Amino acid sequence: QVQLVESGGGSVQAGGSLRVSCAAFGLTYSPNCMGWFRQAPGKGREGVATIHSGGSTSYADSVKGRFTISKDNAKNTLYLEMNSLKPEDTAMYYCAAHFRFGLCTLARNNYNYWGQGTQVTVSS
Repeated sequence: QVQLVESGGGSVQAGGSLRVSCAAFGLTYSPNCMGWFRQAPGKGREGVATIHSGGSTSYADSVKGRFTISKDNAKNTLYLEMNSLKPEDTAMYYCAAHFRFGLCTLARNNYNYWGQGTQVTVSS
């Protein structure tokens, strides 16, 4: 059974950087898409970034140019490097995966495997 486990969250001052990780367990083959989502208190879950099995990436406009999604297939690990962090980035960050063929999107309903999340707090 596929399990996703996030780590690396924490507290950082505005303008700082942080890298969160997502380790995947139980994979028999690579997911077509993996993504990062975030949810702030009282708000819905927002798509942040996606990466295709072939390496193509996409980003939400709110993080474009500041965040970088990447993966290490040998380690079965997904990463999100967050730079120039803003207080508005404060949220629980979740990783997700699906095996559907095609382009990756930020629509959360397309992902059927989810981690438990890691908290990122950005202070002003």
